[in-house]
Formats: sequence, C-alpha cells, structure tokens
Amino acid sequence: MDIATILGLILGLIFMILGIISGPDGVASFGNFYDLVSVFVTLGGSISEIFTSNTIPTFVNGLKGFLLAVKGVKFDEAEIIRNIINLSNVARKEGLLALEEAANNMEDAFIKKGILLIVDGTDPELVRGIMETELSCTEDRHAEVIGFWDNLGAMGPAWGMIGTLIGLVNMLKKLDDISSVGPNMATALLTTLYGSLIANWLCTPISNKLKANNALEVKMKQVMIEGILSIQAGENPRVIEEKLKSFLSPTQREGISEQAAGGE
Repeated sequence: MDIATILGLILGLIFMILGIISGPDGVASFGNFYDLVSVFVTLGGSISEIFTSNTIPTFVNGLKGFLLAVKGVKFDEAEIIRNIINLSNVARKEGLLALEEAANNMEDAFIKKGILLIVDGTDPELVRGIMETELSCTEDRHAEVIGFWDNLGAMGPAWGMIGTLIGLVNMLKKLDDISSVGPNMATALLTTLYGSLIANWLCTPISNKLKANNALEVKMKQVMIEGILSIQAGENPRVIEEKLKSFLSPTQREGISEQAAGGE
C-alpha cells in the first residue's frame, strides 16, 4: 500500500473538516456545507460527462486507477539492477542458454520475456523493438487511465460552476425577498466548492501519483531493456552495472552492492 497517498487524502479531509468547524457555529457548521441537489449537479454532471467521453469498459478501468494509486508500485531499482548483474554473470560463465531456467523463476513478466527472447537467439534489434513496443503500449494504457482522472478533475469545477449559475438564476428570480438572498447564494456556491474538492482533493492528486508511478515503471523497464541487450552483447558485468547505475540518482547508486558483479 502507498501510505503517502492514503495519508495525503486523509489529511486533506481532516484539514477541510477543521476549517469548517473552526467557524462560529462549530460542529453545527457542517449543515451549512451539505446540499443534496448540489451533489447531484456537480458529481452527477461530472460522471455523466466522463461517461459520454468514454466507453463503459474504459470508465470502469479508469476508476480502477484509484486502487492503483493507493496500491503503489513495487519496483526496487537497486534490486532490479542486482538481478540483471547476476544474470550477466550466469550468461558469462555458462552461456545464454543457462538463463532460461533463471528466467522461469522470475516474477516480472517484462524482463522474463526479454531474457527468453535472447535465449532463443533473437536478433538484438528485434529484441529492442519488441520490448520497446511493449513498453510503449504499457505507457498508452497508463495514459488512458491518467487521462480519465485529468478529465474528471476538469469536469468537477466546470459542473460546479454550472450548479452555481443555476443557483444564481433561482436566487435572482426571488430577489424581491431579500431575506432569501444570503441562504440561496450560499447554496449556489456549494456546487463550486464540491467541484473544487473533486478536482483538488481527489482527481489531481490521484492523476499526479499515477503519472509518478508510470514514470518510475517506464524508467525501470528501460533499465531492463538496456540490461538484457547488454547481456546479449556479452558485455562485462562491471560495465553493465555502471551503465545501468546511470539511470539512478547518486543516493540510489550507493545502494547497489558490489556483490552484484562479484562473480565476474
């Protein structure tokens, strides 16, 4: 689980609640911030727009992006590079065919596919092409989910403004009753508040987390591609290690144990 995502959402909700109850009416102020019609207009309008822009399977898949953001990614950069260096040592000592058994024990389908390709004697350029095509398709799938949350975040404030305009029209129709102006204006503004919450408390953070997760996954798969091709080329494990460490920050590079190339 990604604790930062969960904690961020909870803290945002807590601070919003604290802002509400810090008013003169205290906890009783909660009643001022609830209006069912405003919820229908803002949330319902936003969801209807997303439905219109997507197919039902795409809509459902987009919603699953929330779980992906909360779940987080499991890439351990240092561990991945260590595994590649270990594979390079095996290939150098026993030949590429010896990698087939090691590949079958791997959980990551991407690197497993690459290793099996080089074991089968596939041309290096074809290996790169296949792996980069799969990476590109993965990015496209991620972009679709990220776009779902970006669109929902854009629709929230837009439908909030629509709700506010509806409320203002109703208020102006009864402008002769001055006592109703304040309450009606407050109700009208609630849709704008709800829309801002949809965008800034939920959708934008989820979208940003998915973008960060995608960037990390792409980087680590690029590491895998370069590592696989370096193994196929028969490069020295120490050279492979230094090449792959260039993908990491200086702090992360320190986490790469020299034992990864100790078998060369």
